[in-house]
Amino acid sequence: MLKLINKALDRLEEIIISFLIAAATIIIFVAVVHRFASGVPALQVYTSRINMSWAQELCIFMFVWMAKFGAAYGVRVGTHVGVDVLVNRLGPGKRKVVVTLGLLGGVIFTGIVGSMASLFVWNIAHTDQTSEELEWPMWIIYMCIPLGSYLMCYRFLQVTWTFLRTGEVPHRDHAQVDGLPEGEVPELAIGTAKGGRP
Repeated sequence: MLKLINKALDRLEEIIISFLIAAATIIIFVAVVHRFASGVPALQVYTSRINMSWAQELCIFMFVWMAKFGAAYGVRVGTHVGVDVLVNRLGPGKRKVVVTLGLLGGVIFTGIVGSMASLFVWNIAHTDQTSEELEWPMWIIYMCIPLGSYLMCYRFLQVTWTFLRTGEVPHRDHAQVDGLPEGEVPELAIGTAKGGRP
């Protein structure tokens, strides 16, 4: 049952991030085209009927939501930057203790941020604060902080549990290209690595 929930959560996380980045990109593109078209006298009759003043604010909110969920995704797949030179030089026993403490520190930190953000959102929800252009309730916009922080906390717990069982933490092989069989390096990378021109 837990595997099914985790799989659904993984998929939902990926869908939210993909949708937000795609939608924000489209909105920014349309807003830029609208702005330049507004400078063309022949098109001003049409562009003046369309109000795109809300686009920038919406895109900022979308990128904030994407960043919060992206941070949780980063914990799950191991894309966060970490300096582990000293940790990797430790013996297996000491390394396990240090890595576990680091992961539990992530659990505690994100749990505290999520709890404080929940209280903040609760207080904002009892006011009439709205966003400037969209006039959306601010508590809805700020909900990404507790949701993203609690999801990140859950991901840290997942990674900790896996590490305690297997001794492995998720990591990305930056030499590996998505979509290629493992170990296969694209020609461009080979030519560049040898000092040749791409």
